[in-house]
Amino acid sequence: MKVVAIIPARGGSKGIPRKNVKLLAGKPLIQYPIEVAKGCKLIDRVIVSTEDKEIAAVAKKAGAEVIYRPAELAEDNVSTLPVLVHAVKELEKNGYKPDIIVLLYATAPFVRSGYIEEGIKKIIKGCDSVVSVCEDTRNYKLWDGTGKPLFKKRVNRQLVKRVFRENGAFYIMAYDTLMKKKSITGRKTKLVFMQPEESIDIDTPLDFMLAGSLMKRGS
Repeated sequence: MKVVAIIPARGGSKGIPRKNVKLLAGKPLIQYPIEVAKGCKLIDRVIVSTEDKEIAAVAKKAGAEVIYRPAELAEDNVSTLPVLVHAVKELEKNGYKPDIIVLLYATAPFVRSGYIEEGIKKIIKGCDSVVSVCEDTRNYKLWDGTGKPLFKKRVNRQLVKRVFRENGAFYIMAYDTLMKKKSITGRKTKLVFMQPEESIDIDTPLDFMLAGSLMKRGS
């Protein structure tokens, strides 16, 4: 099967300006998902979708191909879905139709190639999408904004049913799920479980500092 990894990376990030090329532990942030994708033996192409020339140059230096997206697909209110569809259409124009699409985010630098390979194998075995998740141990005592509890009974955390949340690290989908159903997740979705400490999603300067600190500890 043909498997492509697509990494969206626009230049206009607001929470952390120029986030995708900002150095984290000595590497541009965009380099992390590129290395993860290139380290997965089941992926045959690694694409960065961007409108930004600096991001494109850094991505190419790290070993990725670049597809330039139009400016209207780099606005703040644009979701990932049309960006993925655009990238796949561009690949098809040049004679490459992927069977499986791996969506990776630069904001999740702790993903390992083994997780991606595990997810791809789940698609090959018959599901139509895969989502990376981590256990959520903090959702058992939620309140709404008016001061009303959203839980019916106060119990110890150990007695609450285990639940998992999307950690925003990666999504994997079959071609038909994306291009025909126009969705990132399908009807038959499987999960890949990551550890909470691997699930940092870098959106704020504090996230960036935390990620850098964890990498220093692990080095």
